[in-house]
Amino acid sequence: MQCQEKIDDVSITVQVKMALLLHRSTSALNTKVETDNGVVMLEGKARNAAEKDLVTKLVSDIRGVKKVQNRMTIGESR
Repeated sequence: MQCQEKIDDVSITVQVKMALLLHRSTSALNTKVETDNGVVMLEGKARNAAEKDLVTKLVSDIRGVKKVQNRMTIGESR
């Protein structure tokens, strides 16, 4: 019996949400995350360009992520 390691989209989405939640410089509550075949799509508001870049980097570093499409807009969230 072969043990094949495959990370499914649901697991990736959960890992992305946890990473954003645990990192104090990102606003997980303002971010919508969808994963399709290893491609993570992000939507929502980032406080500034640095936060948007940080989110992209955090998500890129998650195992199983093939590509990140960050469609977050930059602006104050209230």
